[in-house]
Amino acid sequence: MVMTTTSSSVASSTPPTKSVFDIGKYETVLVKAEAETCTTKSSLTVPPPKPLLIATPLQSGEFPILMFLHGYLLNNSFYSQLFKHIASHGFIVVAPQLYSVAGPDTTDEIKSSAAVTNWLSAGLQSALPSHVQPNLSKLGLAGHSRGGKVAFALALKKGATSLKFSALIGVDPVDGMDKGKQTPPPVLTYVPHSFDLNMAVLVVGSGLGEVKKNPLFPPCAPKGVNHEDFYNECSKPAYYFVAKDYGHLDMLDDDTKGVRGKATYCLCKNGKSREPMRRFIGGIVVAFMKAYLEGDSSDLIAISNKHGDTPLEIQKLEFLV
Repeated sequence: MVMTTTSSSVASSTPPTKSVFDIGKYETVLVKAEAETCTTKSSLTVPPPKPLLIATPLQSGEFPILMFLHGYLLNNSFYSQLFKHIASHGFIVVAPQLYSVAGPDTTDEIKSSAAVTNWLSAGLQSALPSHVQPNLSKLGLAGHSRGGKVAFALALKKGATSLKFSALIGVDPVDGMDKGKQTPPPVLTYVPHSFDLNMAVLVVGSGLGEVKKNPLFPPCAPKGVNHEDFYNECSKPAYYFVAKDYGHLDMLDDDTKGVRGKATYCLCKNGKSREPMRRFIGGIVVAFMKAYLEGDSSDLIAISNKHGDTPLEIQKLEFLV
């Protein structure tokens, strides 16, 4: 059954004193782990199958892991500020660069994401500061845009992994150009609650994602293959938030360098600034992972019951519990 924020099935909670929408208590650092190529030798004993950007706390401790898959033709470095926000709350974010150029078929991305997942147990520790320990039993999976589709595909076992994911996050996921024009392999089936995931799911959508920026190009998150459709196929527990007046790429860094970086301001309908959307995505991801990887649901309950302030207006909020 779909629950709303007025549902009595979600317990009320005192808002936490430290907001998940603000930078957390941990200092963080970004680490690059290069893959080995025919011309470049990796410094790691067990090099990753794809180049990685890792955001980690600097303090000693054991931390849960979030693997994050980038959007179509984007660089993992474009999410640096978002990754550091998440890591500052006590998580290790592992973001592979899945490709430089790609066609419509996502099969190779699914295989590469599975390969990176399988590498974690053998190679992640050597890429981290020696006093930082990854907790492989607390593993989340997230993806943005086309990366969200790939994350769902991996969670649906379209790629073989040796580790088990406990939480899945789709950040404005997209499964193609339109209903009937899904990129292969299709993920959406258009059968309500048909996803057999066996894990908690968070879907976050952008209110402006299905609005055209330019009449000559389609919207970046077209209706019929976007966040709404992904959420409709989830089974409980699942949470769904849509950010009003913000666009498909508004969670990226303010300064995305290079031709691709400049294009992120031109291709999709944008909000007034990226900082509120980035804080919102970072905060809701942290709240969700704290609930389903660490057993602390106080932040997620508070946000779901509209207790406390969020950096932007929530256009839609639903959950299945």
